[in-house]
Amino acid sequence: MINQEMVALIPIRAGSKGLPGKNIRALAGRPLYLHAVEQALRVVGRCVISTDIPQVLHAVHPQGCTGLERPAALAGDAVPMDAVIDHAINALQLEAHLIVLLQVTSPLRSDDDLRAGIALAAGGDFDLVMSVTAAERSVLKWGRLEAGRFMPVSDPAYCFTNRQSLPAVFRPNGAVYVFDAASFLRNGGLATERIGAFEMPAERSADIDTLEDLERVEAVLMARSEAERD
Repeated sequence: MINQEMVALIPIRAGSKGLPGKNIRALAGRPLYLHAVEQALRVVGRCVISTDIPQVLHAVHPQGCTGLERPAALAGDAVPMDAVIDHAINALQLEAHLIVLLQVTSPLRSDDDLRAGIALAAGGDFDLVMSVTAAERSVLKWGRLEAGRFMPVSDPAYCFTNRQSLPAVFRPNGAVYVFDAASFLRNGGLATERIGAFEMPAERSADIDTLEDLERVEAVLMARSEAERD
């Protein structure tokens, strides 16, 4: 049961080195960012687009969607997401809201993925809930070098364990983040020891960074659309 207001936050900026203008490029007949907007309105009911893209700011948005102009100082590729979120919370007085952060570059996530994240966050056990997908478990063998010393990222015994015997590993896929705005402000950002996670399959975890990524995702969406018509 959600006992607080919710809002989806959709951050998009003009700059993109891997695929210039990707956030407003057409994907299956609609701008990429609009897929996230429509999903947010279906599931959450309200969304905010944080952007420095003039044509998005001046566009006529669907009911329930608001454009928030992002200052140029927060639009560089080195700006952390924490700063963008903090700006949106303070600019729109969202301190009492549950925020659902959606990256537009993950258009294959389902509405049920959002609902899973919201339900887990609503339990109150975590400051942040995020979507993850299975990753290569051999990363547990990795480490860092410090002055010639190998520092394992996890249990040193894993460095000498057969890959098949290693524990399952998951990585954030960037598709969904759900958090209480007050907890975010209290923690000073997304980083916290109280992180909950829910799994998304690899086939819904694609992230668009290049033209090839966009074309692959579009092929999946078109195949889905054809299957629904049959």
